[in-house]
Amino acid sequence: QVQLVESGGGLVQAGGSLRLSCTVSGQIFSTYAMGWFRQAPGKEREFVAAINWSGGTTKYTDSVEGRFTISRDKAKNTVYLQMNSLKPEDTAVYYCAADRKYSSQIFITDRGYDYWGQGTQVTVSS
Repeated sequence: QVQLVESGGGLVQAGGSLRLSCTVSGQIFSTYAMGWFRQAPGKEREFVAAINWSGGTTKYTDSVEGRFTISRDKAKNTVYLQMNSLKPEDTAVYYCAADRKYSSQIFITDRGYDYWGQGTQVTVSS
């Protein structure tokens, strides 16, 4: 059984930074593409960032490009989302997701992912 556990959320002032972590257990993490999504109150869940299984390719939504960085540590079965220059509009529950298809493609919709974490709250105050 695959489990994804997020951590690192919290309350931060605008302009600050947070690093989210997502640890995967139960399967071969090294073959999974990983993604981060977020859902703000009253809004649909949206794609934030993703990284392919090798770590060589990343993709970001336009609103976080240049501020957020996704990375992975295969030795720790963990994917990270470093978030800098945070804005109030980044406030949301952030979800980690895993794609087990072992392909070169990175998916930016939630239908492309097979496993999900429970989410971690990020709140950015103005």
